[in-house]
Amino acid sequence: MAQQVRALYGASLSPDATAFAHLIDDGGYPRAVQRFLRGWRASSSRDVELPVEGSVSRVIHSADGRWLACEVAPGGGTRHQIWVVTTDPEDRMARRIDGEEAGTAELIGWDGTWVAAILTGEDGIGRSCLIDPADGRRTVLDRRSGGRLVDAWAGASLIRVGPRGYHDMIMLHGQTEIALLPSDPGSTTDAGVILDDHHPRRLRYGPTGELTKLYYPAKNYLVDGRTPPDGPGRGYVRALIRSDNGCEHARLLEVTVTPDGVTYFVVAERPGCDLDEFVVSDDQSTVALLWNLDGRSELQILEYTDHTLTEPIPLPGMVATELSISAGGAMVAMTVEGPSLPRTVELVDPRSRQWEPIDREPATGPVMPGSSVPAGPETITARDGLRLNAWLYRAASPTGALVYLHGGPEGQSRPAYHEILAQLVDDGITVLTPNVRGSGGFGKTFVHADDKGQRFAAIDDVADCVRFLVDNGLADPARVACAGWSYGGYLTLAALTFHPGLFIAGVSICGMSDLITFYRNTEPWIADAAFAEYGHPVSDRELLERLSPLRRVDALTAPLLVVHGAHDTNVPVSESRQIVDALRGAGREVRYLLFHDDGHGIVKRENRAVLAAAMSEWLTKAFDSA
Repeated sequence: MAQQVRALYGASLSPDATAFAHLIDDGGYPRAVQRFLRGWRASSSRDVELPVEGSVSRVIHSADGRWLACEVAPGGGTRHQIWVVTTDPEDRMARRIDGEEAGTAELIGWDGTWVAAILTGEDGIGRSCLIDPADGRRTVLDRRSGGRLVDAWAGASLIRVGPRGYHDMIMLHGQTEIALLPSDPGSTTDAGVILDDHHPRRLRYGPTGELTKLYYPAKNYLVDGRTPPDGPGRGYVRALIRSDNGCEHARLLEVTVTPDGVTYFVVAERPGCDLDEFVVSDDQSTVALLWNLDGRSELQILEYTDHTLTEPIPLPGMVATELSISAGGAMVAMTVEGPSLPRTVELVDPRSRQWEPIDREPATGPVMPGSSVPAGPETITARDGLRLNAWLYRAASPTGALVYLHGGPEGQSRPAYHEILAQLVDDGITVLTPNVRGSGGFGKTFVHADDKGQRFAAIDDVADCVRFLVDNGLADPARVACAGWSYGGYLTLAALTFHPGLFIAGVSICGMSDLITFYRNTEPWIADAAFAEYGHPVSDRELLERLSPLRRVDALTAPLLVVHGAHDTNVPVSESRQIVDALRGAGREVRYLLFHDDGHGIVKRENRAVLAAAMSEWLTKAFDSA
């Protein structure tokens, strides 16, 4: 690439806000760095050294500030390990604590001085655990397929259950298992924090002064029918959770579990807007909220003592993610980015609303020309009348146009930084990044609009994006290509086979080519979670076959660049290999680019540079031939 991109992201503040750890991506695999803000080490930093070659995907401070826990993917693959180091820069000790040799480990957070994690074996069964960082001793909190630990604190834990798009939340407390919200199929409750400090507290009133609503007796949800033991808070536990249960968009709820039942009230919501993330300070004084407004982010602070919601704090970029907060709520950290702003860590004082100056080199990289604010969001009307959100990035002197499809499918195209797309725009290719039906961020009806047999309409949405470009004079109909990553790679292959006359070229990155073989070869926990989204490989086999591009390969006539990471166990590399073999057998033009030291995300810096160059060359060649 013409310029070196330097990205900072994934910050975790120390409890006393005197330091923070974050991830840095500026060469090789992403790694963890510890930076000091106050004291005699102020403005200094150190690399977190780990004896494993791979991508660090998460780093989290312990509640006492003594430890850093790191999630690492050896070889950039999709299976992870958990390592711990001390926060003392002079201490070179690094210890692996997950012990999961055959499966994968996911770092969740800390329960006091214990690491909270999910360990998943080859059988696909997840074990929600607490692990002692000093010696690796573990306590298993829960064991089930599809169960995911969300938070744990002093004997209580929150577990997310259910497949993709149908997530519920339960609380485990001793031998008690309690559903937090009433049944609402199709809703998602997927994030939460246990509030209680385990001292006696009276039941809260809602922000309007009205008593919270009691909607079912907790005893109906007990394991073995037993009464819950008197524990934290003398028999009740409170939590904050994010959920779209009972409504269209995700909002913030407080739930209280008592021996007599479960109550809840709405703490914060925005009409027509999803709550993306929230974090709570350890002293429970401050909650930071990130809202998703059609892809843009908005930051608000909730003073939790009186439920006062402040005016939004202006952000230095269009998209913010990965919130972190200090123990007393004096500092909030987040990742901020925009079309011309590579990911960077920013710190803000939520009371003064002032951003913390950080002594560092600026993050740099190729930018989308003239697109500090992209030409958008655009609205595309699908053939059935459904309105689709999209972001458009115009090249100065376009040679062609690219429809680029995100993964998920419940991901979302946002006005964030994407170095590969930025390079394409620099090279004269106009890029449209649509949110076809099934995308997240637009309410639960929209996210379920592509489930199972409705996926044919999502494929048609891609064709309608081409029509939008052509009808608005943004593209020559003979010079439109399609590309995508993961599910977006699948959708690219599907669009090329169902609408072959619309595209002059395609690029599929780590995409599924056959949904039947995908189910057969992917990780068992990924397959189990996908049934509600795609369909079941037995009961819905005919549907999956009709939706599989490999089984329509004769219709795929556009030149195709196929890209994959050899260590990908999410979408196995065989998915790309079989479509390449089929196209070569049919005499089609196809190029296969395999990264032997990378996985599903193509996270290694040098590999992404090769990918960007290969895509630009492939697409430019196709446009020039038109």
